[in-house]
Amino acid sequence: MDIGQGTIVSFSARLDKTNPRGVHIGKYTVVTFGVAVLTHDHVNTRDRDVRIGDNCFIGAHSIILPGVTIGNNCIVSAASVVVRDVPAGSLVTGNPARIVESNVKTDHYGVRRSTTPD
Repeated sequence: MDIGQGTIVSFSARLDKTNPRGVHIGKYTVVTFGVAVLTHDHVNTRDRDVRIGDNCFIGAHSIILPGVTIGNNCIVSAASVVVRDVPAGSLVTGNPARIVESNVKTDHYGVRRSTTPD
């Protein structure tokens, strides 16, 4: 597994140990409770890497399927099922996860930056 500096992974998150070399998580990302990151497909006998970028937030009980790349500064809302790549700066939700907002700006740990001027 490749887990970046400052990244937080909940004790109840499940990172696929069948293909641990396929888990790549960037810096200052949060993987919350109940998340499942899958890197193998037993039915099709394939191992696929999962890449999660820097400064992302993966919401509770989300599922990330094999072969998915989530770009930097992304937010995956709770209970989402991510079946395809997510471009950087996106907010996704649902089953299957769909982009509901683009050009999202986040700081460390996927905390959304304020859009209003101070």
